[in-house]
Amino acid sequence: MNPKNKPDNRIRFSGLSPWVILGAVAVLLSIVTLMATEDISRQKRQSIRLMTEKGAALIRSVEAGTRMGMRGGQGSGFQLQRLLEETAAQADIAHLVVVQPDGSVVAGSDREQIGSRYGMDLDLSTIHASDELFWRRQVSTDGTPVVEIFGKFSPMPARFMRSMRHHTHDRLTLPDAGDIAPAMVIFVGFRTDDLDAVRTASIRQTLVTAAVLLLVGCAGVLLLFRVQSDRATRTSLAQVQAFSDSLVSRIPIGLMAVDPDSRITLVNAVAASILRLVPAKIIGRSAEGHIPPILWEIVRPSGPATGPVEKEVVWDRGDGFRIPMDVTAVNLVDETGNSFGRVILLKDLTEIYVLRKELEKNRRLALVGQLAAGVAHEIRNPLSSIKGFAVYFKEKYAHDPSDQEVSDILIQEVDRLNRVVGQLLEFSHPIKPHFQNVSLASFFADSIKRIDPSCRSAGVQASLRLSDPHLHAKMDVDKMNQVMLNLYLNALDAMPDGGDLTVTVSEDADSGGIRIQVQDTGKGIAPEDQLHLFEPYFSTKKTGTGLGLAIVYNIISAHQGKIRVTCPAGGGSCVEIILPQVKEG
Repeated sequence: MNPKNKPDNRIRFSGLSPWVILGAVAVLLSIVTLMATEDISRQKRQSIRLMTEKGAALIRSVEAGTRMGMRGGQGSGFQLQRLLEETAAQADIAHLVVVQPDGSVVAGSDREQIGSRYGMDLDLSTIHASDELFWRRQVSTDGTPVVEIFGKFSPMPARFMRSMRHHTHDRLTLPDAGDIAPAMVIFVGFRTDDLDAVRTASIRQTLVTAAVLLLVGCAGVLLLFRVQSDRATRTSLAQVQAFSDSLVSRIPIGLMAVDPDSRITLVNAVAASILRLVPAKIIGRSAEGHIPPILWEIVRPSGPATGPVEKEVVWDRGDGFRIPMDVTAVNLVDETGNSFGRVILLKDLTEIYVLRKELEKNRRLALVGQLAAGVAHEIRNPLSSIKGFAVYFKEKYAHDPSDQEVSDILIQEVDRLNRVVGQLLEFSHPIKPHFQNVSLASFFADSIKRIDPSCRSAGVQASLRLSDPHLHAKMDVDKMNQVMLNLYLNALDAMPDGGDLTVTVSEDADSGGIRIQVQDTGKGIAPEDQLHLFEPYFSTKKTGTGLGLAIVYNIISAHQGKIRVTCPAGGGSCVEIILPQVKEG
């Protein structure tokens, strides 16, 4: 396997910036660090508090021991020095020193210090005057670190001195001034080895706990982001699935998919309609035997499998119809290049084939029209000569009625042929209308007046219905007069026994243009003829040229309008024209 094609199993956080993860981890690290620092500081404060409380208890006990010795009547025989030495024998006590405010050592656990100076770097007078205890870190004479607790040393409070003066009969006696001074400060030094070991272990435990919390927090953050990423991925996949389903169901071409075992996995509605399949019955079944053989040749595993296949095929449906189809088959491959199915796109080309035939027919008609236009142009000149000779013979043989009749017939036929030639030439040339803004009320009133004599002779009642007298439209007046005259004459021909001719002009709500309807009460038009009314040379009249409505269609198209013919249920026919309009303010 190509290393580049190996699947990537790394965890991915789609849509998530690495800076977001780093920022979250940094915030979490700051919080854990702050918690650890606060815990260490709390342990340090607790250690100092314990030392201070222990020192206060020891100082109070030394004061109490001193007072008890004095009450025992020992007087100057009582030695504070011996009490300090015995007390300092405890393992956690480094030294005990009692000094006067001038710094001279009165007593101490180390006899050699007596008479020397101690605590000269402190304001001993202020310390003695305060009831608080103080602490500091020092290094003992043997080089070990100690925490020194110091404060006022008062073995003889004032009330005790007053009691001794008023009760001299008691056995208590005051010690000599040289033994106990009235103002002293005591220093208690505690070794911190055990405490430091405990504190170090506690700090180590705090750091381990902080590290564990940090790891758990980071894992939680990453898990949270992963869950969020998975949720976003699922949402995205759901959206893609919904989009794919909508695309498959709404795509205007047939879509079919098969797996590597040639089982049908997908058939959309268009493909089912083209192939006359029921998706629920064939999904999961083998494509062989359920799709046309001509498609199976493309889908089957032994068929073409390299690259897409595009070809036009004709499927004989078996009921007398042959369905032309454009078929495109594409292999589906994964990242490793292995195929996991094929997709087949189907497009029904029936309408395209019909359009091709119509296009070919129109092309031939255009060629015939060009040929006919050339022939008509060549015929027009001889017609003028023939008509001239017919008029000449009519005047020359004016005394012979039979010759007159022949001449009249010849002249009429030449005129009819000349009109046909004129229509043919007009149809063969492109129409370029000259637009102008026309009042529809005036235009249609004039157009109907032109056919009044014909209507009276045919027994037809013509009427105009105008929804708004202010309606205007852009049109070529001459060309539109030609259109309306042609439609009027066709309507009169459809009512040989009389009837009603109604012209209705109104606004078209759908297009915003003008709707023109010319409706008669004649015999109507056969449904099979309605599809060919605007084709050149098609006519339902025995004497028709088949170019009248074709010219009408060209004129309306040149006006960017639409025209259609319908036959109402009550009989007759209706020609409807839609034109763009302009309404005056």
